[in-house]
Amino acid sequence: MRQSRLMSLVESVANVSVGLLVATATQLVVFPILGLQASLGQNLKLALVFTGVSIVRSYVLRRLFEAVR
Repeated sequence: MRQSRLMSLVESVANVSVGLLVATATQLVVFPILGLQASLGQNLKLALVFTGVSIVRSYVLRRLFEAVR
């Protein structure tokens, strides 16, 4: 059974949303260890940029695998 484009997008957004939470929490812990100082707002902005890129990446890869299948 093929996955629709909409469901590919829904899956990608759900997957990356969880990643956003993990990335933000990781940045809040790791940045100070590395001596990097960023406010919560800056951490969230950076995580959102990577989240957007990740959604596009995940969606494109899902569609490529669907096409190959």
